[in-house]
Amino acid sequence: MQPIFGDGAVGSLDFAALADGYRAGAFTPTAVAQAVLARIAAAGEDHVWISRVPADALLARAAELAALTAEERAALPLYGLPFAVKDNIDVAGLPTTAACPEFAYSPDRTATAVQRLLDAGAMLIGKTNLDQFATGLVGVRSPYGIPRNAIDPLCVPGGSSSGSAVAVAAGLVSFALGTDTAGSGRVPAAFNNIVGLKPTKGLVSAAGVVPACRSLDCVSIFALTVEDAMEALAVMAAPDPLDAYSRAALPAPSALRAPFRFGVPQDGQLQFFGNAEAERLYRAALARLTALGGVAVTIDFAPFAETAALLYSGPWVAERTAAVGDFLAAHPDSGVPVTRRIIEGGRARDAVETFRAFHRLEELRHDIAPVWESIDVLAVPTTGTIYTVDEVLADPVALNTNLGAYTNFTNLLDLCGIAVPSGFQADGRSAGITLIAPAFRETAVAAVAAAAHRAVGVALGATGVATPPPRPITYGTERLIPLLVLGAHLSGQPLNHQLTSVGGRLVATAQTAPRYRLYALPGQPARPGMLRVSEGGVSIEGEVWELTPEAYGRFVAAIPAPLGVGAVELADGRRVSGFLCEADAISDAPDISHFGGWRAYRASL
Repeated sequence: MQPIFGDGAVGSLDFAALADGYRAGAFTPTAVAQAVLARIAAAGEDHVWISRVPADALLARAAELAALTAEERAALPLYGLPFAVKDNIDVAGLPTTAACPEFAYSPDRTATAVQRLLDAGAMLIGKTNLDQFATGLVGVRSPYGIPRNAIDPLCVPGGSSSGSAVAVAAGLVSFALGTDTAGSGRVPAAFNNIVGLKPTKGLVSAAGVVPACRSLDCVSIFALTVEDAMEALAVMAAPDPLDAYSRAALPAPSALRAPFRFGVPQDGQLQFFGNAEAERLYRAALARLTALGGVAVTIDFAPFAETAALLYSGPWVAERTAAVGDFLAAHPDSGVPVTRRIIEGGRARDAVETFRAFHRLEELRHDIAPVWESIDVLAVPTTGTIYTVDEVLADPVALNTNLGAYTNFTNLLDLCGIAVPSGFQADGRSAGITLIAPAFRETAVAAVAAAAHRAVGVALGATGVATPPPRPITYGTERLIPLLVLGAHLSGQPLNHQLTSVGGRLVATAQTAPRYRLYALPGQPARPGMLRVSEGGVSIEGEVWELTPEAYGRFVAAIPAPLGVGAVELADGRRVSGFLCEADAISDAPDISHFGGWRAYRASL
């Protein structure tokens, strides 16, 4: 696939390419804005946009950015990056339609998430098309037309965030906001060969978002690379007093353990709806995860599937009725017919059914919890197949439901996920794989998702541009504290769960500098004590784990005497926190230093 851009200085709109161009003085935000306007004009009637920032206002914004000093530019993490916003998210000065002309209103305030992007230096291009009222995974339920799939125009673009995904894949913007209640931030990513990040619920403010299911809605991010999506997330992720569902990020590991373990549904539980090519691409994606150092773990997907079914067949549809049902009742001639039927169907649900569903969801959550002890991420196809526009129009409900088989459970279970491309079918249509983990583990998932994306070797979206080299994912990583453990807290030892239960992550095995002695302390569980000595010291083997400051504080506070935590010198010269022992506690304890570590000592018994 050859790059779709002309000979101008502005080529790919991925974050790294634009940052490099700005840094080198190859172009300015004004040139980027002009290039975007030209590309939108060249795309013709692609049904991507519902409204756009006027060209003169966009160019004025670009000129304002271009006039900043170098220091001022450096303070803007998204300097000069063009982006789009799904048209169920408010932007002051542009109408919000939720893809229903009769519903349109003019917001006085820009949604918090969008305002944070603007404050970080990004340039808004416009509002994008969607499945009406964010109800659908197909992208064909809009009176503003069907956005043209960037990879194969015969196929659905995926919904409900269809226009946002196509805008990114077609090289019209650097990134775009969608929303994701049942998979709308992931399915369009798979169908357009881009990245879709669905953050933890409440991590990004939903203030200024037209609700679909308010308790489940998430603002999602489409981007050309995982790193790009995470940089946008870093700007938006913060509590917001305007959103009752907003919450601060809880401590979580910044990377998966080594080797990381990825869950795979049992063969009989996988559905590809007759699409052998989709299954082939999924199996190939799993093989790449193994090649990246992962270990596949077969899991029982049945409780995930039952949870997914609750979203469409259970009472949560009534939450959509609560959101816009009154509007549809007052405007009987408005609404796409299939969307209207779905939303009005919520009126048939009752409170008894709702509470029973809540109870069943908690039972399923309880059943699923042990799965996360055996795996770090769940690796599922983003969708089991892809459909053409004609197929979906002929059977709009059943085929839409099929597309949610691997997405619908995520928000109900309070999980996060990143969808990345997994290659192309023999007919050229794209597919994706999604890595899913418990809440607030976006940073840990992102490292593997970025590597998986590069390993497939596809171009960015439909642009023909090769995936750029990896760069650090900094969101969330600055909070971690290394800790050297030596005995009962080592992997596989009796107290290791005290580390994993607070989100600890194994980094590597390590050796201390040859300045310590190791003793076998009395009592149960069996554990050693390490003492720094002025002479006669040896190097002791241990493991370095990482903890967030909050988790580190909780863990250290629970350590009983005579053990404690102090500065330990490693063989490579680094100093980290590590387990040490009070000197008077080892007077009668056997010296086991000659074994070189706790594991070797225990193996000798």
